[in-house]
Amino acid sequence: MRAIWLSFLALLLWLNMAAAQDGPLRIKITQGVIEPLKFAIPEFEAENVETKEIATKISRIVAADLASSGLFREIPSNRFIAQRKTFEEPVRFPDWRAVNAQALVTAAVNTSRSGKLTVKFRIFDIFSGVQLGQGMQLSGRTQAIRRMAHKVADQVYERIIGEGPYFDSRIVFVSESGPKDKRLKRLAIMDFDGENMQFLTGNDNIVLAPRISSDGKQVLYTSWETGFPQIYLLSVETGRRKRVNTPGNGVAFSPRFSPNNERIVFSYERDGNIDIYLMELNSLRSARLTSSPFIDTAPSFSPDGRKIVFESDRSGAQQLYILPVTGGAPKRISFGNGRYGTPVWSPRGDLIAFTKQSNGRFGIGVMRIDGTKERLLSASFLDEGPTWSPNGRVIMFARETRGPSGAPSIYSVDITGRNLRPLNLRAPASDPSWGPVLP
Repeated sequence: MRAIWLSFLALLLWLNMAAAQDGPLRIKITQGVIEPLKFAIPEFEAENVETKEIATKISRIVAADLASSGLFREIPSNRFIAQRKTFEEPVRFPDWRAVNAQALVTAAVNTSRSGKLTVKFRIFDIFSGVQLGQGMQLSGRTQAIRRMAHKVADQVYERIIGEGPYFDSRIVFVSESGPKDKRLKRLAIMDFDGENMQFLTGNDNIVLAPRISSDGKQVLYTSWETGFPQIYLLSVETGRRKRVNTPGNGVAFSPRFSPNNERIVFSYERDGNIDIYLMELNSLRSARLTSSPFIDTAPSFSPDGRKIVFESDRSGAQQLYILPVTGGAPKRISFGNGRYGTPVWSPRGDLIAFTKQSNGRFGIGVMRIDGTKERLLSASFLDEGPTWSPNGRVIMFARETRGPSGAPSIYSVDITGRNLRPLNLRAPASDPSWGPVLP
């Protein structure tokens, strides 16, 4: 009987595998072991001589983007059997199966005298021997080489993984310089991979906790230029900024945009109390959401804008609470050992990321919005300040090393806890805030 049952299970497994092979190429992500999909990217064809270097650069950026996700593994070009000469020539699928490729990306690049850059590309499922969807063509300026490459990588990722993209996005962060006890901090912005960094503020004032809007056009941050913390609103495009007039003469900090960018939530200290406030940006009218003798801070909106999650010590230690923006009694959701802080709601709405302090270490974790299924994704001397990728698949955070010469850097990790990797930045950096996929 046992042998019959095992044979039946084996048959079911074979049928499931066969069914999966008949469909389009797709990675199914579970909590089990993830085997990266093997892909090949022959050097992109340059349709004119002037484009040779650009075509090579774009193909390398696409490959790096995909590999950085931890879901793809590039096959080195020295293993290729097939040597493609033109974009239009048919794909010889057996040659790519021979090197164990599962996906193939081909492209052709062209530049015009007017400075227009065109990339046309195709994605192939090697096992099935078919093209995935229609070929695509992107156009832009020759100055936007990296953006074009990120857009191509996003399309490959989206078609194979079946999730929203995130490569063509930017991150606002705090760039730091100088000794640890006298460090200068200013706002900067970069591509998701750490390239194309630009400063948004000078280094004459201490800035903290930048938060980028959902359209990527504005940044909220806290500055000490008046001698005590105040909230400022900065335009990414123009660099213009203004102070957000908060109620009274108290101290305002930890701001964050609502999903529609019409409201903000922030912490406000007055008369020794720190509470959460909600403000309409157009009218500057504010409403007090919490009222307690405890520290309520680090608020973050849900994706639908109806609730916030925040940290509070009202239970005796830092824990996480959820509160409707219409007010009411906060509901505690964290109950594990340790202290919880800096919660951030996932753009998918299903998870909350947080910083956890336990046993002398700081780590980044996630939990469901009801507090269940808590798991840590990282832990070190000091990991803090998570921020979500636009598709909710990846989290970035700041990690600081121990000792008098310790410095912060920015890391990313998949929500499964795998693919922990640092960004290759040229200076200390902290407080990342991940913006949307660019149009």
